[in-house]
Amino acid sequence: QVQLVESGGGLVQAGGSLRLSCAASGRTFSSSAMGWLRQAPGEEREFVAAISWSGLSTVYADSVKGRFTISRDNAKNTVYLQINSLKPEGKAVYYCAARTSGDGSSNPKRYDYWGKGTQVTVSS
Repeated sequence: QVQLVESGGGLVQAGGSLRLSCAASGRTFSSSAMGWLRQAPGEEREFVAAISWSGLSTVYADSVKGRFTISRDNAKNTVYLQINSLKPEGKAVYYCAARTSGDGSSNPKRYDYWGKGTQVTVSS
């Protein structure tokens, strides 16, 4: 079992930066692929980025490539999402998710555990 708690959301100006954190508890974190996904009002949850259990492999949605960076620190049981050059369409609730078997996935249905999310609001 993995419990996930996101933090770091807030109000940011368009073009600004933010770092989200996801603190995990549970024995399987270090062996789990992790993902960040987001959901805007009235929209479906969409994939943002994922990282393998080792941290050696990452994958990003085309819409965030070059601006977002996912990383993890298994010693601290934490995964991060560095957000740069934030766009107004980046306003959403950002969720951290864990997948206990397999690599990180762009399919939200493949994740086994979810946090409650952290709100990111973008002002123009």
